[in-house]
Amino acid sequence: MIGKRLRQRVARQARFRCGYCQTQEVVSGVPLTLEHIIPKVRGGRDVEINLWFSCRLCNENKGILTEAIDPDTTTTVRIFNPRLDDWNIHFAWSTEGTIIIGLTAIGRATVNALDLNSSFRVASRTLWVEAGYHPPS
Repeated sequence: MIGKRLRQRVARQARFRCGYCQTQEVVSGVPLTLEHIIPKVRGGRDVEINLWFSCRLCNENKGILTEAIDPDTTTTVRIFNPRLDDWNIHFAWSTEGTIIIGLTAIGRATVNALDLNSSFRVASRTLWVEAGYHPPS
């Protein structure tokens, strides 16, 4: 079981936002979850280095994935690691701030595998942009 202090420490490290889609916990209105970067079924453990903050949609879409296919090159690459990788190297926001653009093979594969631009997510981001809450800085 993951203790409350460890959850809070990881939440602070993640700046209270999803490591994949950058959804802010306070904007979503739903508590974010602790996500296992290496899923437990693949040998991942309940230790700080293997945990990150994630929204429920990203966590559920990622499931046990550690790799995905880059749609541009059709090669299998590892999924973005929010603890180790720089989000701004692998992703960018569209001009309107509602679409996540994959800039690298890892970014494109992660956008695709986690369905980061589903119509539901884009609609939510559109409202958040209009309210001035998104994209997070």
